[in-house]
Amino acid sequence: MDMRGAEAFEWTEAYVDAESEAVQTGVLGNSAPMVQIYHQIRKVAATSATVLVSGETGTGKEYVARSIHEQSDRRFGPFIAVNCGAISPQLAGSELFGHERGCFTGEGGSRKGVFEQAKGGTIFLDEITETPPEVQVSLLRVLESRQLCRVGGGQPVDLDVRIVAATNRVPAAAVSAGVIRADLLHRLQVFTIELPPLRAHRQDIPLLAERFLGEFNDEYGSIKRLAPQLFEKLQAYDWPGNLRELRNVLHGAYIMADAILRPEHLAARVRHATAAPSAACLGSPLCFEPGTPLAEVERALILATLAHYQGQRAKTAQALGVSLKTLYNRLRQYESPPIL
Repeated sequence: MDMRGAEAFEWTEAYVDAESEAVQTGVLGNSAPMVQIYHQIRKVAATSATVLVSGETGTGKEYVARSIHEQSDRRFGPFIAVNCGAISPQLAGSELFGHERGCFTGEGGSRKGVFEQAKGGTIFLDEITETPPEVQVSLLRVLESRQLCRVGGGQPVDLDVRIVAATNRVPAAAVSAGVIRADLLHRLQVFTIELPPLRAHRQDIPLLAERFLGEFNDEYGSIKRLAPQLFEKLQAYDWPGNLRELRNVLHGAYIMADAILRPEHLAARVRHATAAPSAACLGSPLCFEPGTPLAEVERALILATLAHYQGQRAKTAQALGVSLKTLYNRLRQYESPPIL
C-alpha cells in the first residue's frame, strides 16, 4: 500500500468511516484493540481469502466470522457453522462433502454435504484444532484443490465457498502438540485475526455490560439498570470465559435483581474477586504487566493515540514526538501480511 501524499489521507478517512459503525455498536467493545479488530474484518471481508480466527473461549470468534460474511459480497449466501470437535470420523465424509445414492444401506438418495450447502456463502469451521486426524486429511485435500468429491461419487464438484476457521488454542502450539497438521494450518492462515481476552481490554466491560442488560430488558420487557458500584467488581475479575462468561454472570444477576443490578447480585466468584487492576488502569487500554515486551507496549501506545485523535495521523505523530513517516512505517508493520 502506497502511504505517500494524498493517498495516505484518503486511506485515513476510509479507516475512520469504515470502523465508525462497528465502534458505535460496541459489539466486542470500542477500545483501541477492538477498533483494530474491526479494521481487520473490513479489510479481509473485501477479499476471498481464507481466515483463521484465534482466541480464548468466549472471545467472540463466531461473531467475527459472521461479520466477515455479512460485510463480504457473499452476504446474501448461506452462513453455515460446523463444530469440528463433534464430527464423527465415520460420518465426516458424508456430513462435510455429501454422498451419492446407494452408497449407504437404507439411504434413499444423494445428499449434499455442508460445503455444497454453503455454496455462494461462508462455512465456519469452529474449533478446527479439534478435528479428527482422518478428517484433517480430507479437509487439506479440498483446500488445496478447491474441489470435493461426494462419498460414492467420482465426479469432482468445484468449491464455491468462503472458509473461516477458528481455534481457542495458540495455532503454533497446536501444531507442536500434534493436534493439527502444519500443512492444514498453513492453508487456513492466509489471514489471521487474534482476539484478545476480555481481561486485556477491561475498559470495554461497562459498555458490554450495558449492551447485555439491554438485550435482557428487550427479551423480558423490563427496564432494569446497572448500579455504578457494579462496574468495579466486574473490572476486578479476570473473566476466563470472556464475553460469554460476562453475559452469563449478568444474566444471573438480572434474574436476582428487582430493579437495579448491584454487586450483591453477582456470582460469588465475581463478587469476591480480589485481583483488581490498579485505579490508574481502569478504563485505560495502556496498562501493562511487568515484563511486557517493548514492541507490544509501543504498538498499544501508537494505536491508542491514533484512536484518541480519531485517526488523524499528523496529530498522532506530533503527540508521540515522531515523524509522520515513522508513524506510517509502524502502522504498516501492524497490518496483517498482504494477501497474495
